[in-house]
Amino acid sequence: MRMMRGRGSVLLFALLVAVAAGYFTRPFVLGLSFVVRAADLHGLVHSVAAIGTRGETEHAIDIPTDTGSIHGRLYWPDREPRRVTLLVSGLHPAGIDEPRLVQLARQLAASGMAVVTPDIPGLSTFEITPRLTDGIEATARWMTTMPSVTAGDGRIGMIGISFSGGLALVAAGRPEVRNKVAFVVSLGGHDDLPRVLRYLCTGAEPYPRQQLGGQGQPFVRAPHDYGVAVILLGVADRLVPGSQVDRLKAVVHEFLVASALDSVNHDAATREFMRLRELPKTLPEPSATLVRYMNERDVIHLGAKLLPYLGLYGGDPGLSVSHSPKPSAPVFLLHGLDDNVIPTIESEYLADDLRGQASVRLLLSGLITHTTVDHQARTSDVFQLADFWGDVLSR
Repeated sequence: MRMMRGRGSVLLFALLVAVAAGYFTRPFVLGLSFVVRAADLHGLVHSVAAIGTRGETEHAIDIPTDTGSIHGRLYWPDREPRRVTLLVSGLHPAGIDEPRLVQLARQLAASGMAVVTPDIPGLSTFEITPRLTDGIEATARWMTTMPSVTAGDGRIGMIGISFSGGLALVAAGRPEVRNKVAFVVSLGGHDDLPRVLRYLCTGAEPYPRQQLGGQGQPFVRAPHDYGVAVILLGVADRLVPGSQVDRLKAVVHEFLVASALDSVNHDAATREFMRLRELPKTLPEPSATLVRYMNERDVIHLGAKLLPYLGLYGGDPGLSVSHSPKPSAPVFLLHGLDDNVIPTIESEYLADDLRGQASVRLLLSGLITHTTVDHQARTSDVFQLADFWGDVLSR
């Protein structure tokens, strides 16, 4: 998570109010300290939040699976961890080196958790296939054999970010993992992937039946162009002649890399976007038109081109909680109210799907855009987020 500069006073105030109000329970303080540190603030507020935290060391690891070794990283606190937790990135070209993922893993370790971040094949290349879920499950199975896990209660934690939030829940419901999970956290995750893909192409999806507030009208929000570009990458071979597929995929991948770069180096990303805008002149049709729509972030026209092929992409049950066996471990769902990559109501669908199978805690936060703390902080919002993470970290 990342908090914009200038919000430190709100978080420091929250720390002081917690003391004054007698709200200084250990889980809450643990959660508030984590929120402040994960927001990457400095100065007095960080110094206060760092009290009682642990140092950590990082190691490159190889995770053995039935289909080959998965590269990963282990973040280990300087004392015996309370829990060993699997943390899975979203679709991002940097994979386990993505700065926000690294920051999150470090702060979880500072809070007393050992963290494994696996470089699941496909996540860094934007390939949404059942192999992603298989890789998460294989990593979880291996983690249950770690000495620190077997010496404890034999269970691990699982945290998935963005598309991996839903996939982590699917993996946690599989027979070989189901009884070895202490909790699952979905950060901006999905319940039904085909429904999300349709939303990304149209900007609309139905409300859960239980929500009378929808009054028969769909949920509507302009979708992020990042998501529709991922779909274009996945169905490129259905849209253009075979001779154009490789080139089109390469250009779309360059766009997605530039989009990811935009959050850390805006100037470099802008230069890359400008270069990509010149490419349609060098491409044959229909690739030229598709790339033009992508560059112009014209989700309406590009989404209409993609809609007929959604049934061939992302429909495997292993990619959707709605079509998979459910986990039995406690589930924590955190979603930003204004998320337009995976819409907020997907976590509401998740909560409806999972209740009766597992205990569910749902927090829809105005502090968060997709998976990033990025909005004006109010003390009440900070307290809710701290209480949520305190509950997770004390498991």
